[in-house]
Amino acid sequence: MSRPTVSTPDLLSQLQIRLAYAFRDRALLQQATTHRSFGADHNERLEFLGDSVLNLAVAHLLYAQLSQLPEGDLSRVRANLVKQDTLQALAQQIGLQDVIRLGEGELRSGGRNRPSILADAMEAVIGAVYLDGGYEAAQSLVERLFRNVEIQPQMQAAAKDPKTELQEWLQGRKLALPQYAVMATTGAAHRQTFEVSCEVRELRQSQRGMGPSRRAAEQAAAAALLEILKASNA
Repeated sequence: MSRPTVSTPDLLSQLQIRLAYAFRDRALLQQATTHRSFGADHNERLEFLGDSVLNLAVAHLLYAQLSQLPEGDLSRVRANLVKQDTLQALAQQIGLQDVIRLGEGELRSGGRNRPSILADAMEAVIGAVYLDGGYEAAQSLVERLFRNVEIQPQMQAAAKDPKTELQEWLQGRKLALPQYAVMATTGAAHRQTFEVSCEVRELRQSQRGMGPSRRAAEQAAAAALLEILKASNA
């Protein structure tokens, strides 16, 4: 017996219940759950915004919960909480995989369960809530999402990814954080390659990295730039 088809409005209504947030502008939620392979009105800009909102909200959460940790350790714990694996798990917990709109090629290749797509959509939803209801609404959402995520100081011992290591290297020298920008996206919608630049303007240094997702490309660019900076600082 075939399963009854659930319409997109119904799926979005159910998602809002799981988010415990009702959108005034439902078009924002629709955009947040639309992958670029589906159409032009996709979620990448919301993802960009949500990434920053998420980092701020998690920083606020850690500032309150881990009041004794110094800045560097807080940064490392935050990196553990906003990494792709964590965001993928949160996305699955609220059933984002059932709501995301994907192109046919991406659907056939298993995109509905691809970690990078789910993590990016989770950030896009946070960005959509921020635009729809302001920072307090987005912060409350982040706190609900992380309510059952174990947050401990021991997370500081986790291996640092290149972006975190670069950030700490710059912070230790009182320099501004690096700026990331997508320079090019090539390939079919379901099998894209991203090229991202990582720039430290104060040092007039930049490097580029490539990867199958924006996150992977950012990590590659950060690793390349960090290698250059460490060599020049030796």
